[in-house]
Formats: sequence, C-alpha cells, structure tokens
Amino acid sequence: MRITRVVAATAACAALTLPAVTATAANAAVPSGIPASASCRKAEPYKVHGTSAVTLRSKASSKSTAVGVLYRSHKFTVHKKAKSGSWAYITDKKSGVTGWVSGTYVYRTVYMCLD
Repeated sequence: MRITRVVAATAACAALTLPAVTATAANAAVPSGIPASASCRKAEPYKVHGTSAVTLRSKASSKSTAVGVLYRSHKFTVHKKAKSGSWAYITDKKSGVTGWVSGTYVYRTVYMCLD
C-alpha cells in the first residue's frame, strides 16, 4: 500500500514538472524568421495571461471597488504602471472601461539579446 502511494506521488510530481520544463525551453526560443538584431528590440503587445478574465479596479488595490472585467480576448491600452510594477492602468478597447489590473495577469513578452 505504501509503495503504491510513493509511486503515485512520484508520477504526479513528474507530470506537473514536465510541462514546466518543456514550456520554459519553448518560450526561450527566438521566433524563426526574425534576425537576431531585430529580436533584441521586439516587444509584443500587452496580453492577459494565466486566466480567462481579470477584474478592473478603481484603484491599484485588490480591495478597491471593481469597475469592470477585462477578458483575455479583449485588446486594451496600458496608460501607466504603478511604481512597484504590480498594477497597470488600462483602457479596455471593446468596452471602453478604464481601471487598474493586477500586473500578475497583464504583461507583455519582451525579447532581448544574450550576446
């Protein structure tokens, strides 16, 4: 019985670890067709990551009033970021709602050279 638990726990840990290792290698690759010099200056637009929607807040605090929802499929403009970088002040282009969202879920990919 104990051996079965150990084997099951080991298999579960391996299943959780493998996608993280694979994803890191895939994300680190420079997209094909982009010269190295161009990839150093490339920054993608901001996107919602890790969830299907995030709450727009009236202030840069999770305890502030909710003013709307920003869905993953919506395009939005980032006006400014909090000094700590943990919050972004945005406008949802589809709904027109403006507010603060957590930087945990809203960020962009920036490519840089390792030369």
